[in-house]
Amino acid sequence: MPNLRMTTPRLLALRTFLAEPERERYGLDLALEAGLEPGTVYPILVAFENAGWLVSREEDVDPHTEGRPRRRYYRLTPTGVAAARQAQVAAEQRRRRAGAREGFAW
Repeated sequence: MPNLRMTTPRLLALRTFLAEPERERYGLDLALEAGLEPGTVYPILVAFENAGWLVSREEDVDPHTEGRPRRRYYRLTPTGVAAARQAQVAAEQRRRRAGAREGFAW
């Protein structure tokens, strides 16, 4: 499994995908659900797809008829589901360790 650096935006995107792992999402949809800027989401999607965590497809519509560009839809792969869950657990463990160092009770 590729070792991707887990930033807060990446973790937010993964959490959104994990809420419904089988659901396809397009970039703007993901950005709105994750609370991220669209410009932040697209590099994340590219990185996750390159890592094999996502698969994508372009929708089959006529942009002129729809009055908008075609959307690219992304969905977690089985590898991506496992990696996303692992990343979420690791992030929670880091938060707990940081809180323990600061003397916060969980």
